[in-house]
Amino acid sequence: MRHCDSPLHVTGRSLYVDDVPAPAGMLHAAVFGSPVAHGKIRSLDCSKAKAVPGVVATYTWEDIPGDPVIGAVLKDEYLLAREEVRFQGQPIVLVVAESVETARKAAKLCEVTLEELPVITCPREAFEKGELLQETRVFEKGDVSAVWDACTTVVEGQIDLAGQEHLYLETNRARAIPREDGQVSVYSSTQSPSATQKHIAGVLGVPMHKVEVDVKRLGGGFGGKEDQATHWACMAAVAAMRLQRPVQLVLNRVDDMRMTGKRHPYKQDFKIGLDDAGKILAYEVSHFQNSGAYMDLSAPVLERTVLHSSNAYAIPNIRIRAAACRTNLPPNTAYRGFGGPQGMFPLEVAIEKAAHAMGVSPDWIQARNLIQDGYVFHYGQEVEACNQQRTWDEAMELFDVEGTRSRIDAFNAENRLVKKGFALMPVCFGISFTKTFLNQGSSLVHVYTDGSVSVTTGGIEMGQGISSNMIAITSRTFGISPDRVKSNSTNTTRIANISPSAASATSDLNGNATLIACKEILDGMKRVAAEKLDCAPESVSIREGIVHVGGQPTEKTWEQLVLDTYFSRVQLMAHGFYTPPDLHFDPVKGFGKPFHYYTYGTCMIEATVDCVRGTYKLDASRIVHDLGRTIIPTVDRGQIEGGLAQGIGWVTLEELAYNGQGRLTSHALSTYKAPDAEFMPDDMQLKLLENVENPGGPLGSKAVGEPPFMYGIAAFFAIRKAVDAFKPLHKYEKEVRSPMTPERVLLSLYPDFASAPVSSDPPQTGQTV
Repeated sequence: MRHCDSPLHVTGRSLYVDDVPAPAGMLHAAVFGSPVAHGKIRSLDCSKAKAVPGVVATYTWEDIPGDPVIGAVLKDEYLLAREEVRFQGQPIVLVVAESVETARKAAKLCEVTLEELPVITCPREAFEKGELLQETRVFEKGDVSAVWDACTTVVEGQIDLAGQEHLYLETNRARAIPREDGQVSVYSSTQSPSATQKHIAGVLGVPMHKVEVDVKRLGGGFGGKEDQATHWACMAAVAAMRLQRPVQLVLNRVDDMRMTGKRHPYKQDFKIGLDDAGKILAYEVSHFQNSGAYMDLSAPVLERTVLHSSNAYAIPNIRIRAAACRTNLPPNTAYRGFGGPQGMFPLEVAIEKAAHAMGVSPDWIQARNLIQDGYVFHYGQEVEACNQQRTWDEAMELFDVEGTRSRIDAFNAENRLVKKGFALMPVCFGISFTKTFLNQGSSLVHVYTDGSVSVTTGGIEMGQGISSNMIAITSRTFGISPDRVKSNSTNTTRIANISPSAASATSDLNGNATLIACKEILDGMKRVAAEKLDCAPESVSIREGIVHVGGQPTEKTWEQLVLDTYFSRVQLMAHGFYTPPDLHFDPVKGFGKPFHYYTYGTCMIEATVDCVRGTYKLDASRIVHDLGRTIIPTVDRGQIEGGLAQGIGWVTLEELAYNGQGRLTSHALSTYKAPDAEFMPDDMQLKLLENVENPGGPLGSKAVGEPPFMYGIAAFFAIRKAVDAFKPLHKYEKEVRSPMTPERVLLSLYPDFASAPVSSDPPQTGQTV
């Protein structure tokens, strides 16, 4: 079995929010956003916009019939700005017109007078000025201060870790259609249908049962539509209910990039101490999160940063400081890994710097500190069934790491202007929502009298294959062909109180719920079969659509048994509900068991740097990954390779650039560069651990969405290793900065040139420039 949507995608028949034919009388909306990053609104004039032929209405915060304030964690953000704007592009006016072009043209004619206020874009500056979204937290294990003197190597440093644009193919969009009795149907590109439903009900001032949110599929999400898709759905719903006409709001690419939050950038300080054997004795890190203007999901993102700050390493003494710093950028939000990559990155920088001080390779230190069964993380969870060492050992042997080291050393000795480097990245990633109550999934399964089956869950299909996984789970449980099963859209009237499709938990939660529902139906069918075939129910099974007794095929088919069950008045539908057992986490104390299980892996990346131009090529990526028992190998492999690509992009090409006034200058595909197929390594190898069972996952599988992202971090250090072979990095470097763009590589290769003052005087004759 492959991804069920593949034929639709490649033939262009997959339907998204605005692909369905528009209902009669549908209007289009556009948003006027703040031209500045921080200011007080003194006056607002929409008269020129209203005068444009085809404009139907303009709305501000005063026109919202219910609560104008929204927020997933903290209600602190006006849907349409009221008295103050806190980021450039913050929505102020919603313009509704007969066409998209008219709405966008009119939105540009809105005029706002603002008293500009100071702009903060740096989280360190925000921290120093007390601009915090929550109290600064400190988490500790052991006694860090007491062991520094016992360390033979102690290094420290600073990091500037950039954010990342989601760059989903389908920009944010929503279509709202008024229904009878004050109801509204909303088709939204959201990862969180129930959150969208709740906020729409809030801004309209109606109960949730009057709001239906339906999601067939997303053209990508990566976390960017977990919370921030809500805004646009709410705006479309307000306009639709005010005008009693369908309204659609679609952001163009520039507006989507300008108005929405990204992966959180961080400023970070670290200090690490080791003994002569390479054991990490103490580690402390301070995370200054660039949260943006409002809370959004910054607090839970920062929480996972804290939880994953030790990654795959056993560290007896650790201290972590975490500050959510308010800046005048769009509210930063969820992104694949949900803060985990930002937690892991500084420890890898610290290990690299310690290795340089000790005169050893970073992987020598990595190998001596990997977690084992029985290790207790700083948040109190004990490691069980740990496969971290196994993925490392298999990678070392399968990919001939020592041979690679020798080959690269020989190459660098023979080549002066081209250098190579390689790096390894072990990954230990916890699977579950850290907000325990979100770990619940539901599934509604119907078996029809012709033997076909439909399954509806709370999982959102956004390219990761959740629909295909649900079909596979259903077909295997029933013992029938996948062609007999259909996966429906996610709809809040069929499945209520849906957890977001996030945290890599979607297939786990909804897949296990589907198993429960299927088994309930199957138990009834087996009882009917036992009566018809004069046998015990437990001896009945179904394989490839044929009923078996005691392992032997009978003449009865699946379709015949379905009819027998229906005529016997035994139910052919069931609702399954699943929540992982024994999860508990106190967010105040930062202690408990937040994760159902861990996913493990090890990645090695090789890179070649042109030391004249600063350009580089990723030569190879080699991964050993713990996937449990894969449900659909092609889908899971695609997720691993896609996660790797996105992780590589984060630390290499994808540079978010804001100027001092908080304006995004990398605001389009012409100025923001993401990896393409040509950029990826030519040699990509992936080895899945064999004979691994995961009791917590459906059919023994493990979550696959987020963990592979962190493998991309190895590209950053492979490039740095090659640069270091040409010009010692640590001699000149005051702050480690990511991403490692070709421009930054060039400046690292020639640090004297990078720090030289720039002269405006013309060169003299014969002067070398």
